[in-house]
Amino acid sequence: MFSSLAGAAPALDPDTRDTQDTALARAAVGAAAAAPLSARNLVLRLGGRRVIDGVSLTLRSGEWAALVGPNGAGKSTLLQLLAGLRAPQSGEVRLAGRPLADWPLRQRAQALAWLAQQGEADGDIAARDIVRLGRLPRHGLFGAPDATDEAAVSAAMAETECTAWADRRLNELSGGERQRVLLARALAVNAGVLLLDEPTTHLDAPHQRALLRSLAQRARGGAAVAVVLHDVTLALAADRLLVMDGGRLVADGAPGDASLQSALVSVFEGAFSIEQVVAQGRPRWVAVPTF
Repeated sequence: MFSSLAGAAPALDPDTRDTQDTALARAAVGAAAAAPLSARNLVLRLGGRRVIDGVSLTLRSGEWAALVGPNGAGKSTLLQLLAGLRAPQSGEVRLAGRPLADWPLRQRAQALAWLAQQGEADGDIAARDIVRLGRLPRHGLFGAPDATDEAAVSAAMAETECTAWADRRLNELSGGERQRVLLARALAVNAGVLLLDEPTTHLDAPHQRALLRSLAQRARGGAAVAVVLHDVTLALAADRLLVMDGGRLVADGAPGDASLQSALVSVFEGAFSIEQVVAQGRPRWVAVPTF
């Protein structure tokens, strides 16, 4: 049930598991923090169409990036390629300078956490147990969570404000409550790279704000964060925007960059303008709909 990035955990002798887990964790997280994730000339064809067309980018430590673009631009598909959930027909993804395909699945799952657009868990299972699944890459399928794992689970649930229903079943939760549990599961990995596809789905405004603060905090702590967002104003709060259209990366820059803003307005066919406002004494960029 846990993320397919983790795969089936290798069988480890119980006497050596802790040592090997620690070594894997240090290698994966330390390496990812040094030089997280890069893609070169990615191409993917589906149904005879290039849904990803020659995309190259680098996700940097200490920065969170928002992927934006119109429907069908290739945002989610690109994120799946970066996560290793799809293989490109050509081009390459590298994690910490090493081809993603060469990473052992469990080691990769320690370095890279993923959240799918529609979530990946359901049924009659307690919320806290869902979040515990994020720790499987650390202790293995047949291992038992230790105090460090439990502390990570508790911290992630507190971060997403879902501790109050830790013992409730997932199928008893609202869409927003469920989304916060799934977010906590991804955060509990404590990976050096976070890839989140539409994490604000079902979240109300206060929890969207809390999520953005959490992403910024994770980035300031050294993680590389990439998030697909449909809400352009939320995306403009990121350190960096990656603008996609027709399977191509057409702009890459800071929210205040004039050429970035021009490309952003263009791919959305002038449906909004980008204006600067002052909120709580700080300048912010927002998308203002045009009618």
